[in-house]
Parts: sequence; C-alpha cells; structure tokens
Amino acid sequence: MKWIAMLTLLLAAQASAHHGWSEYDAQQPLNLSGTIEESGYVHPHGFVRLKTEGKTWLVVLAPPSRMENRGLAPTMLVKGARATVHGYPNRGKPEELRAERITIENKTTELR
Repeated sequence: MKWIAMLTLLLAAQASAHHGWSEYDAQQPLNLSGTIEESGYVHPHGFVRLKTEGKTWLVVLAPPSRMENRGLAPTMLVKGARATVHGYPNRGKPEELRAERITIENKTTELR
C-alpha cells in the first residue's frame, strides 16, 4: 500500500513539473525575426532569447533530443545568430513564445 501512495506522489510531482501547451494561444500565430542573445539546450525544453525590433522574447523550443534528431545542433543556437521563429504567444507572459519551427542559416527545423 505504501508503494502505491509513493508512486502516486511521484507521478503527480512529475506532471506538475511540466507545463501544458494550453497556456499558449494557437489562434494568434506569430513570426518573429531577430538575433539570438542567449540560448539553452536544456531539459525539458531548449530556449533562445530572441532580440527583435521591439523587444526580447523568451522562445521555448523542443526538448534537446528532438532538436538533435531533427538537425538543430546546439552549435546553431549561438549568440549573434539570426533566427526566425513561428509560434504561439503565451497568454499570461507577453514576452514568451512557444516555437513550432525555427529557421537559422536558411535551415528550418520543425519542433513539434
């Protein structure tokens, strides 16, 4: 019985640690172009800080394993690289975008 309770707590903790995609507005797609200011090839999702003409966005990417499998190497996400992303803005964080695809150096990578 104790192990069932512990397993339930463990699964609940893992579920709450990963956010859902419902916080992003798929009805308002955006295309952003700019310069990468910072990047992270980290779990659960990689990211870039993309400086555009009006502001700097936190762009949420895919998990590192998916990015690597689809040809988006960490060496492509370097500071100063030009990037274009297509994705959906966060409903509550006006500076955050969930990327569906990213283009760097004329190479487009589908992230979802």
